Amino acid sequence: MEKKSIFKGVLYVAMGASIFGMLATFVKLSYRDGYTTSEVTTAQFVLGLLGLLILNVIQTKTSKKNLAKPTAKEIKILMLAGTSLGCTSLFYYLCVQYINVSIAIVLLMQSVWFSVVVESFISKKFPNAKKVIATIIVLAGTFLATNLINLDVKLDWHGVFWGLMAAASFTATMFTSNTLATHIPVLRKSLIMLSGGGVIVFIFLFFAQIGPLHFDVLKSFYLNFTDNTQHIKPFEFSIFYTYGFILALFGTIIPPTLFNLGFPKTGLGLGSIISSLELPVSVTMAFILLGEKVILIQWVGIVLILFAIVLMNLPSRKKDLLPEFVKVKK
Repeated sequence: MEKKSIFKGVLYVAMGASIFGMLATFVKLSYRDGYTTSEVTTAQFVLGLLGLLILNVIQTKTSKKNLAKPTAKEIKILMLAGTSLGCTSLFYYLCVQYINVSIAIVLLMQSVWFSVVVESFISKKFPNAKKVIATIIVLAGTFLATNLINLDVKLDWHGVFWGLMAAASFTATMFTSNTLATHIPVLRKSLIMLSGGGVIVFIFLFFAQIGPLHFDVLKSFYLNFTDNTQHIKPFEFSIFYTYGFILALFGTIIPPTLFNLGFPKTGLGLGSIISSLELPVSVTMAFILLGEKVILIQWVGIVLILFAIVLMNLPSRKKDLLPEFVKVKK
């Protein structure tokens, strides 16, 4: 029974990671059809919020026990923490405007060693040797996966900047989602956090596309740090029925639900290893659907990053593995 439970957890996490890995490819396809970053993110969050709201209503109506309700203070904290969700999507989608999806996902995975740095600051302890080695391997893998070894390759600095910003905000999301209001049902917590992310997305929509950029400072920032080839145009509502539904399902509804179903069964260590599947899935999807060229040296870099994730999450001693399985059984 224990092995069956763990297998289900692995399956849930693997499916969630694989689906999330497909997301950037559909974003890139939406760009090819003329949609903007603000249209893509708005459609994803609006439909995502609607979907989660419906799921919350169904859960409340069908649950046989009273579900925990967040206090006003917890709602404010979760919404504030949820702004990192909006920033992650926004920064990541801006990133893929300038560079290939196969490189953008590698930049997003820098959250692996970002989390090590944040953890060391919070605990006020220097990371152990295993995490230091894993960080070095990630950096080496990134150097190969982005094909920087080829001197002819020039990465757009806009894409690199937004990719690293996405990794930073994703790191914040991981820490806050695992520590804040853990007693609240997953769907309720996700809805509140997504609402906070929606605020960021709607603010960006206003300044980037709906409202005129009257302020010189804001206009200068927008032109320098976003795609200045896109002029301000009326919002294209067709995004909701073309790509919006797919983006909402693949980005804000299915993966978080599957992760929250899977991680309690696998444990954080095994779950983190399985969730790294989004890296090869994202690169493969970009190769098949977008025709992005991925050479051997880049695959070597990707394998190194995956190895570092496994190294970072495996127990230091074999006997350390036992408590996690015991916890799963309980």
